[in-house]
Amino acid sequence: MISAGFSSALCVRPVVSFSNNIRGVHNHGRVTCLATSMSSASMTVAKDAEYELESRKYELLNIIQDTQRGLVTTADQRSTIEEAMVVVEGFDAGKEIDLSKLDGTWRLQYTSAPDVLILFESAARLPFFQVGQIFQKFECQNESRGGLVRNVIKWSVPRLLEENEGATLIVSARFSCVSARNIYLKFEEIGLQNINISDDLQAVIAPAILPRSFLSLQILQFIQTFKAQIPVTSQERQSVGGLYYLSYLDKNMLLGRAVGGGGVFIFTRAHALIC
Repeated sequence: MISAGFSSALCVRPVVSFSNNIRGVHNHGRVTCLATSMSSASMTVAKDAEYELESRKYELLNIIQDTQRGLVTTADQRSTIEEAMVVVEGFDAGKEIDLSKLDGTWRLQYTSAPDVLILFESAARLPFFQVGQIFQKFECQNESRGGLVRNVIKWSVPRLLEENEGATLIVSARFSCVSARNIYLKFEEIGLQNINISDDLQAVIAPAILPRSFLSLQILQFIQTFKAQIPVTSQERQSVGGLYYLSYLDKNMLLGRAVGGGGVFIFTRAHALIC
């Protein structure tokens, strides 16, 4: 009887154990499939969100395309642009400024800031003044709470300087992060450099007919290498400053708002070295 019971036990236990193992394998398979399904769903949601964001950014840039950087807009257009900006800003709401993304050169595509629009208006009215590209160049790659920013304005005087790129005006400022999204600008210096005179003016100063005089060559060299820097601050005068809200930032778009009704700014990444 003992032998029979022992034999019976040997026959039953492996069956029970095998059944448990099969059940375990099935459960593990279901967990694995569920995890894979959840991961796949998350990837799909992320891709959909990224596609939606890029579509909204494209729409924003498309809306401002014919505004001449903000110079030619109606009240309805400005309202539409504001709504499109708010949609894009919603994708980045609440995130802290990433200075490594901010670092680099940004090209102005649109603004409603009065102090910038007056430059565009002057260039539109005055035949002897041109405004070329406008950039913001941030230097903050290895910084944690601030850095340096240069506002770079390309401008020209037709027939005297090269078209749109005749000279470069640079307004430099230090900035510090005062909250997750706000930076405070403290302006330090205004500079003038990179003067490129026109071929017509060069011909007047130093005619192509040889020999060119030493004096004419010295004048050309002086103009081309001229660089002036005027400090904004002094012991008697406090630096001018301003609060700037970075409402959206990624690798190729920067949206900003000058706090206090100073206007909005739309920038895209510029990869060329500009100063």
